[in-house]
Amino acid sequence: MNKKYKMIDLCAGIGGIRRGYELAGGFVNVLSAENDKNACLTYKHLYGDDPMNDITTDEFKDLVADTEYDVLLAGFPCQPFSRAGKEEGFHDKIRGTLFFDIAEIISKTTPKAFMLENVDNLITHQKGQTFATIIDVLVNDLDYKVIGVTKDDTGKLVYNSKSFVRNSRNFGVPQNRPRVYIMGFSRKHFGNAVDDLPNTLPTERKEKIYKDLNDLLEMNADDKYFLSEGYVATLEKHRARHEGKGNGFGYKIVNLPGIESPVSNALLATGGSGKERNLVIDPKEGVAGKIISSKQTPLNDRGIRTMTPREWGKLQGFINYAFVDKKTGKDKFSFPAGLADGPKYKQFGNAVTIPAVEEMAKFMKECIKIIEKT
Repeated sequence: MNKKYKMIDLCAGIGGIRRGYELAGGFVNVLSAENDKNACLTYKHLYGDDPMNDITTDEFKDLVADTEYDVLLAGFPCQPFSRAGKEEGFHDKIRGTLFFDIAEIISKTTPKAFMLENVDNLITHQKGQTFATIIDVLVNDLDYKVIGVTKDDTGKLVYNSKSFVRNSRNFGVPQNRPRVYIMGFSRKHFGNAVDDLPNTLPTERKEKIYKDLNDLLEMNADDKYFLSEGYVATLEKHRARHEGKGNGFGYKIVNLPGIESPVSNALLATGGSGKERNLVIDPKEGVAGKIISSKQTPLNDRGIRTMTPREWGKLQGFINYAFVDKKTGKDKFSFPAGLADGPKYKQFGNAVTIPAVEEMAKFMKECIKIIEKT
């Protein structure tokens, strides 16, 4: 595939899906949309494009209609679908959701292919009805071959919803992060040739970027990342309460000695719980009992700290991978000057894992080769 396929990057965050496709080669971005102000600042800082657009507006949908492009990409949020109305096509099934807006854009502009990304809870949301509706809209209403979906002799859609889930830990980074990937190819563009495509998305990446979490962590972190002894005590009480009720909630130390090939838990945009489920032991000297102005009690004596934003960036492939200059070896990833840690955690927690998306992009590229026989 020598020519460049033009893509649009919707619900873009800080551009992880875009970067994964750029790394795969053969794809160039022509339009972006994101409405979080801080994420837009980082996106513009990284790519030079301002993605501040609202995909729900007619103005943006008209802009897409006037834009020549081939591939639609979107990491859309999961929302409940209304079952009201006569359900005549996707308009009645999914109105009022961001997926509706994406479906409307697909309907009006008919991209050759798309890839959608979402949390793994999508497949069980509303007892599976949300996912079933999405697949039905994409296949029956919009006329796309969705990888992993076939039809039986009666025209009923046949698929295993779990087959759409892929975990970042199998794509080169030590993070337990299951996510749903949905990829489709247009029958209007390619006809029945789409039925010759492989019907399973990639399940892994052959080359590991890190052996395990210990290979990724950067020890002797800044004192501000170490927990106070009072906060550690609070977390321990919280976990004891939940364990007493038979729940598995509570803080986690993910690099305890004796853990073979440690991995992190999924990073979360909510920050607090995402950090508390990914605490690490960092045996930095001089930390125990230290008093710093940002903590109400002295630092704990076990070396327990949160991961740093930089470590989160490595777990998502943004740092030390996706923006490394191949010629010089210099990592060109950075945040806009002055951005606080809070937005950094949120942006990485909201982001996709770039190495996983890169494998999906390579797969899409191979599928287009098969279809177009180029």
